[in-house]
Amino acid sequence: MGPQWPAPPGVHAWCSTRDGGVSAPPYDTLNLGDHVGDDPAAVAENRKRFAQALQARPVFLQQVHGRGVVRLAADTRDGTQADACWTTERGVACTMMVADCLPVPLADRAGRNVGAAHCGWGGLAGEGGQGVLESLWQAMRVHAEDPGEILAWLGPCIGPGAFEVGPEVRAAFVRSDAQADACFRPHGEGKFLADLQALARRRLAALGIAGVHGNDGSAAWCTVTNPPRFFSHRRDRTSGRLAAAVWLG
Repeated sequence: MGPQWPAPPGVHAWCSTRDGGVSAPPYDTLNLGDHVGDDPAAVAENRKRFAQALQARPVFLQQVHGRGVVRLAADTRDGTQADACWTTERGVACTMMVADCLPVPLADRAGRNVGAAHCGWGGLAGEGGQGVLESLWQAMRVHAEDPGEILAWLGPCIGPGAFEVGPEVRAAFVRSDAQADACFRPHGEGKFLADLQALARRRLAALGIAGVHGNDGSAAWCTVTNPPRFFSHRRDRTSGRLAAAVWLG
């Protein structure tokens, strides 16, 4: 699926779905994760097909639900540990694997650099309001000083009707942003339903990044409730991984 966002010429982005790969169930078919128990040969073929579709080299990171950022170069190895990345090099795709977490590609309107973040709730919340999006912007701003010149696209993720969390998740966001409470709805004894994309939009807005497109929290974007289209760890436990990528061409 191609993002609908006003990216400048030379900035490209893509998000995979389950279709187009060779993996057998329950990883059917375009599983891009090499850490979920799938046949390594199938994953290698799927990644090859993904790269061919991009006409760029996707760098598959080791994501740990943190806020580490790496600058990608042509020789950056797959498996580098980080939950966000950015680059000014052409043909190197900032790539985030997800199966309920929120991928957030970024690009500056001048087409000078691109980046992407993997936003699970822990990495998004961070500590003291400093999470993975803040860390990525701090790295990218060396080449894009004005946040108003940054575009963001929110990919598919677990939707606000499916993301049941405990009070510790709500507290992690409300501690640094009291109004984030609006992104949580009470749901059963001591539980809440969280709107992950809305929480990400709040963090981007606080950084001054207003050009946000993509996932609006509607049902079509929910990984859990669209099994033919999206992988979901919350739904299936054993699951493949989607990937969202952004690159300079």
